Amino acid sequence: MEAEVQQQPSEKLIRILAFTLIISVMSATMFNIVLPEIRAEFQLSFVQVSSVTSAFLLIYAIGTVIYGKLADIYKLKNLITFGLIFFAFGSMIGLVAHAFWMVLLGRIMQAAGAAVIPATAGIIPVRYFPPESRGRALGIAMTGLAIGGAIGPVVASFLVSAVHWRWLFCFPILTLLTLPYYRKYLDDESGNTGNIDWLGGGLLAGTVAMLLLAITNKAWIPAAGCLMFFLLFVMRIRSAAKPFIHPGLFRNKNYTLGLTIALLTSGIGYSIAFLIPQLLTEANHLAPGLVGLAMVPAAVTTAILGRKAGKLADAKGNPYLFCTASVLLMLCFVLLSSFAGVSPVYIAIFLIFGNVGQSFIMIALSNTISRTLPKDQTGVGMGLLAMINFIAAAVSSSVYSLTLDQGTSMNWNAVNSFPVAFVYSNIYFVLAILHAAILLLYYYQFGRAERKRKAS
Repeated sequence: MEAEVQQQPSEKLIRILAFTLIISVMSATMFNIVLPEIRAEFQLSFVQVSSVTSAFLLIYAIGTVIYGKLADIYKLKNLITFGLIFFAFGSMIGLVAHAFWMVLLGRIMQAAGAAVIPATAGIIPVRYFPPESRGRALGIAMTGLAIGGAIGPVVASFLVSAVHWRWLFCFPILTLLTLPYYRKYLDDESGNTGNIDWLGGGLLAGTVAMLLLAITNKAWIPAAGCLMFFLLFVMRIRSAAKPFIHPGLFRNKNYTLGLTIALLTSGIGYSIAFLIPQLLTEANHLAPGLVGLAMVPAAVTTAILGRKAGKLADAKGNPYLFCTASVLLMLCFVLLSSFAGVSPVYIAIFLIFGNVGQSFIMIALSNTISRTLPKDQTGVGMGLLAMINFIAAAVSSSVYSLTLDQGTSMNWNAVNSFPVAFVYSNIYFVLAILHAAILLLYYYQFGRAERKRKAS
């Protein structure tokens, strides 16, 4: 009875977190649907309009690890209060935007506040659930992500058909409804008191920002700046008394390899959310509302299967879930490469495999990586994981945009017969091969370890 009473706050927290994630994902995915409209209204290139997404993800990435670090020191309930209020403030700026720079500013400010959400999503399952039931908690959180992905395009399509796309900025304000519950159910525990190494955090932020600028602009000066910031960051964490990130964290082989795999899988998986709206708009000439509807079946299926994936990870292990997910994702990529340009109905079916696969992979990786972290580094460790995921999305969106801008008349997949979709076909052809290599790497490192653990 006592254990059941102690478990109640954690069960309520994970459901509140799932609702927060729904609104957060809606805010992010809605703008993928209207990128073509923003591009047309302000007469932008693919690269320029992608900054609505890439800038949001960049600030998200940097902010997530900062919030994660702060959560190791300060009360999580205070951090999420600040973040959600700032999230709503950025939404108000975007709502009254009349120029592209104001749209971009609103998205940046939204991201600065919303970054607390993925940090919290990484911390609550680890702090409030034991390892044997952590997969289920992550599955519930992922269900929130999937539901947001499912209803986001639908709501966006209906809203855009009735009013201007700027009204998409309204939805983050709903996250303020969760604040009383977070204040009630999050405990007052804080980590080790101390000062934050803001210089180290600033150098890390500079590294990430320069990396994105270098890729987006294909410029050597930001690339050199990225290298300089990175070297200074390494020097700082080795010399500071209390570094922003303890160097010992990176000497944890399993954690470092897990981050590397997360970087690659997130960048590859983001091709679904970013490229498919562009494909359906360019190759199939769908309006934004129909683009959103085409993506709904996959998101709904993912929402239904999210909790089952978490239970599967708890029952059969993370490697089993990762392998299952990888097969689904590679099947999606092969189908998209072969048939990009066909009826949107088929594309919607292909996306079911991809969305479910990517969701399962995120659950498996989060669960795997969380088990490699000591308790006193949970916040910054999971914050780094979230940062890596968003860096991958920001960088990959820039890479995909550059590839689309260049276009191609070559076809690497002989099955595809739609010249207007050749560039999309080639991208997914390469991604299928890359993910097969990642699957082998993951199973070699973590699959063997899981078998040895069960055998002992």
